[in-house]
Amino acid sequence: MNSFRNIFDTHSWDTESKQIYRKTAVDVEAALTRNGNRTLDDFKALISQAAEPYLEEMAQLSNEITQKRFGKTIQMFIPMYLSNECQNICTYCGFSLDVDIPRKTLNDREILCEVEVIKSLGYDHILLVTGEANNTVGVKYFQNALKLLRPHFSHISLEVQPLDQEDYELLTPFGLNTVLVYQETYNEAEYKTHHPKGKKSNFLYRLETPDRLGRAGVHKIGLGALIGLADWRTDSFFTALHLDYLEKTYWQSKYSISFPRLRPCAGGIDLKSNMTDRELAQLICAYRIFNEEVELSLSTRESEKFRDNAIKLGITNISADSKTNPGGYANKEESLEQFEICDERSGSTMAHVISAQGYEPVWKDWDSVLQ
Repeated sequence: MNSFRNIFDTHSWDTESKQIYRKTAVDVEAALTRNGNRTLDDFKALISQAAEPYLEEMAQLSNEITQKRFGKTIQMFIPMYLSNECQNICTYCGFSLDVDIPRKTLNDREILCEVEVIKSLGYDHILLVTGEANNTVGVKYFQNALKLLRPHFSHISLEVQPLDQEDYELLTPFGLNTVLVYQETYNEAEYKTHHPKGKKSNFLYRLETPDRLGRAGVHKIGLGALIGLADWRTDSFFTALHLDYLEKTYWQSKYSISFPRLRPCAGGIDLKSNMTDRELAQLICAYRIFNEEVELSLSTRESEKFRDNAIKLGITNISADSKTNPGGYANKEESLEQFEICDERSGSTMAHVISAQGYEPVWKDWDSVLQ
């Protein structure tokens, strides 16, 4: 049976990190001028410190590649938090079991109240998010939520606890299109430090989740590393390695990459790997130059200024109007949020910003009848 673990076990974190930091300007220029498919070694050069002086050239190339593949369009989506209950202890998350906050899971009526508000804002692509609590927010809960939501949205994504292959196979008939599962960090030692308790502490089970998604035939799989837990350059390489493996193994699925930088939250930690805005711009461009097909997604974790500038870097999907607490759209007074958002602008404002830069904000680009 295929497993990314077989690939992962042949790569050493320290070795890959040293190779990235040894890259030179010559390596960067070779990666930028290469005709045809770029390699993982090229990706190392593009995320290295040696590539920092080439950011403008990288941005121009990334823009050209993105327009060629995706046109001048930006897909709009919105997250909807169904529950903040969680059985895990994670040192960086406001939903962590050891954080003293009121816990809430939306019932059917509350879900439909959220839908009413979200639809009034114009969204047709929705991302469902929960903490990881199998007992209260498990497969049956997700089936019910998808059944309620399917008539209202053409594209439904899920960002919840990793599940078994059979569970994903049960959910896809209910309208599940996309599943996002971030490894958080590919540094196994750091992973164990930040996930001391709960099912999430099983590094390998999480690592092999995209394999289970691929075998289940999920339409799109989203990857990412939580920027700040470990060295971001090395984590990004392993994310690219994972993407490369998945595309070759489960070629029927589509893929996306997200760039979640740690934000302040209840019980939050000090960052181990700080990333500047220029470095995040470099990383976005590096992914696009490395992979012309992958979708690149940016959330409201980032500032207004950065998000505005990132539109032309290679981003294809962007969220707005985000509330990171269950029931946050219909009940704005209650604060049970997972982390602080930075860009609080409305979707209509974000759409205007996108249009002003010569791009088209897309509210709906997929329908089941097109399958």
